[in-house]
Amino acid sequence: MEKRRHIAFAGVSVAMVLLTAACGSGKDNTAGSADVQPAGGSQTVGAGASASAGAGAAAGASGGYQAGGGTGAAAGGESGRTGPAKRLAVKENAALGSFVTDSKGWTLYRFDEDTPKPAKSTCNDDCATKWPAVPADDAAATAGIDAGELGSVTRSDGTKQLTLAGWPVYRFAGDTKPGDTKGQGVGGTWNALAPDGKPAGTSAAADDSLQLMVNSNAELGKIIVNGKGMTVYRFDKDSAWPMKTGCLGACLDTWKPVKAVDTTKVAGVDAAKVTSFKRPDGTRQAAFDCWLLYTFTGDKKPGDINGQGVKGTWFAVTDKGKKAGQ
Repeated sequence: MEKRRHIAFAGVSVAMVLLTAACGSGKDNTAGSADVQPAGGSQTVGAGASASAGAGAAAGASGGYQAGGGTGAAAGGESGRTGPAKRLAVKENAALGSFVTDSKGWTLYRFDEDTPKPAKSTCNDDCATKWPAVPADDAAATAGIDAGELGSVTRSDGTKQLTLAGWPVYRFAGDTKPGDTKGQGVGGTWNALAPDGKPAGTSAAADDSLQLMVNSNAELGKIIVNGKGMTVYRFDKDSAWPMKTGCLGACLDTWKPVKAVDTTKVAGVDAAKVTSFKRPDGTRQAAFDCWLLYTFTGDKKPGDINGQGVKGTWFAVTDKGKKAGQ
């Protein structure tokens, strides 16, 4: 009897291993629906949980070169990244939207670990070498920037640093020429500065050749986005294994299933964890680490995370497949 019991347990273990392996095998999974109430289309757009920058902030402060590439002398010399900003300018690109530069075209940044009210800079010592503070003197607004939002803050060394909407302003030593935005998303805490003082856009540029990639979001860290830079989400009322969907009916008016993707067209995520799922209507939906992926109609532009925390059941997806902000 004891021997038969051991054999039975061994069989169960093997079965569980096979089930787990099947989810990450890259094969399509059969449609199913969980025994839950679908989330209604009238859900309120929520700001979601606010994640602490934590270790990401430290990486951004002390390891900023990782995302910025080389740190060789910039065009125009090292002095191009120092000195007053003079007349600020507003630039545009597809990935970031509007962002602010100095008069020479060097991108200006903000640090999430700083505070705007009261204005306070927390980037000092080694951090300040990688992220030089912009002096407060000789700065002027241009079209698109409210001159009344320009100000200054006294740093720990007694010097005055420029602020915009209360946020201390920096350049990035890893930018090698005017127009570079290599500091965007470093450590999940550094972002190009939008004209209103908020973080500019998203660090993941829209790329028609990719279908899934990773964006370093200032609030949530590394999250998965689609090829257009739009945040993708997972739903707590879905099931990872066996794979089932809890988003049916009116839920689909608000949460759009991500179409199955070509695993050769992903970047920053483990392609072996990218699978597809056959929904009840016959369409195929992308999944990552067995969790079905959706976009949120409440997100209007790349970088938006308005779906984060909605109803306490919807969450952006980390590059590891976990719920962001948890």
